[in-house]
Amino acid sequence: MRNLLLLSILFLLAFIGSKELAGNKKLKNSTFGSGEILTYRASMGIIHAAEATFQVDDHVHTVNDRPNYKIDVFVKTVGIFDVFQRVRDNWGTFMDTTHMIPHRSYRYIEEGKYRKNELVNFDQNQNKAILSKLDKVTRKVKETENFDVPENVQDLVSGYYYFRLIDFSKVKKGDTISVKGFFDGALYDMNIVFEGKENLSTKIGDFKTFVFYPVMKKNKIFGSDNPVKLWISDDKNRIPLKIRVNLFVGSVDMDLKSYANLRYPLNEVVKR
Repeated sequence: MRNLLLLSILFLLAFIGSKELAGNKKLKNSTFGSGEILTYRASMGIIHAAEATFQVDDHVHTVNDRPNYKIDVFVKTVGIFDVFQRVRDNWGTFMDTTHMIPHRSYRYIEEGKYRKNELVNFDQNQNKAILSKLDKVTRKVKETENFDVPENVQDLVSGYYYFRLIDFSKVKKGDTISVKGFFDGALYDMNIVFEGKENLSTKIGDFKTFVFYPVMKKNKIFGSDNPVKLWISDDKNRIPLKIRVNLFVGSVDMDLKSYANLRYPLNEVVKR
């Protein structure tokens, strides 16, 4: 359940972005800002299984002599799932405020008895990633490994925010967007297809949305060729309002539960 419900959803968010950022050029962020908080509820049918909070720190941090957003994702199980498979994960990134690329990422994993801590430092000028495996208790560096990565590579969390910078008004139905990401010591080439526009009814309101699906192969987890569907708000915030993952054992819905400190009001559909 850990892999089905939590890691697969975050992994799918990570590597959906634009091909526009070449040569580390400046990229204006007019979508999100410091202090933004998004909280999602993951459920299987009527069963509330987990929650994920995406939080941009109130302050700008310096990494590699560059100003960075510090962004954390906190994932936890709730209810019956917390009894049988307790999860307390923290995924994070330091993302350049000007070029919108990561300089450092980290993850502290606590899932049942399983523990994994690691830190990745990116040298975006030399196209290198230095992965440090950390002690499960002290979080001190145990060993490091160097990797060659492509220009403007994204990590797990930064890719989520990078995706929101795309001007979807310029994307046509059927268009495929591609980007490379680095995660768990490996490079991933992810493609996502724009399906069109749709009005979405949620517990926090009714919204106009852009709809996307990542291109994925069938496997033992997912129940179809295009098992994931994403609804992104059709406004200046461009936040995922809902994600649906179709599995062989059913579907997992990840819905926006609450939000705070958005840069713009979240536009609802005007009912007549």
